[in-house]
Amino acid sequence: MQKIRMGIILSILFWTACSKQPAQENRIMVTIEPQRYFAEQLVDSLFEITTLVPLGNSPESYDPTPREIMQLAKSKAYFCIGHIGFENVWLDRLKSNHPNVRFFDNSRSIDWIAGNHHHEEETGPDSHKPVDPHTWTSPREAQIIARNMFDALSEIDPEHMDMYRKNLEKLQSEMDETDRKVRACLAHSSQKAFIIYHPALTYFARDYGLTQYAIETEGKEPSPEQLKQLVDLAKRESIRTVFIQQEFDRKNAEIIARETGCRLEVIHPLSYHWSEEIIRMAKILSDE
Repeated sequence: MQKIRMGIILSILFWTACSKQPAQENRIMVTIEPQRYFAEQLVDSLFEITTLVPLGNSPESYDPTPREIMQLAKSKAYFCIGHIGFENVWLDRLKSNHPNVRFFDNSRSIDWIAGNHHHEEETGPDSHKPVDPHTWTSPREAQIIARNMFDALSEIDPEHMDMYRKNLEKLQSEMDETDRKVRACLAHSSQKAFIIYHPALTYFARDYGLTQYAIETEGKEPSPEQLKQLVDLAKRESIRTVFIQQEFDRKNAEIIARETGCRLEVIHPLSYHWSEEIIRMAKILSDE
């Protein structure tokens, strides 16, 4: 079934590349929901912002539907989040088959963290090492994403640059306030580490002096021995929180929570309500 679906999608890509490109609409497509939130704060109602990876799906492994491919063909631009699994697989094909769509990288100048998901090791943009893509979970990096969106919008639509700049200032003020609230929540928290199924909070952990331990590593389910090691680690370090995202199976997170007495908390790093979710995660770790 997966091969059939992939064949259909590739046929649509070939058809859109070989046929007359559809008329572009005032639409910008982004990869994930947090990007949609940032972009909508900047554009007011001048552009419709659509998300290619629907909420509830993992952007690490998502395959676009034929309908989404056709939506992209009608968009003026695509804003990439950078280095996420979906883009690594699909971006070159989307670019080559949609020459009328302008692609912009929202991750320019990001302070990348190495892709082994351990926040101690960082890497620069010129490194050939894989990097962790979950940059939007950091208010600091989110400011860079927003600035890159402003630069793209100013290039696409210079007539409204002043409006985009004012909206950028408002959005960055919100991001500053989000950062302040997170720091206030965590200032007196005794929790300095947490366990998470998929390591999506690497930048969040780095910015706020936390340690993230992942159940899944490099996209692989843990072995029984690895689960035992995490249980022992949680007990040794007095970890009290296990995070699970709605896009992933809860089974292994539930095992660890049950064996350690940790709270199992469902979080939504891909939520459209970016600020609310970042603050909510900090409140969970602060035991509020």
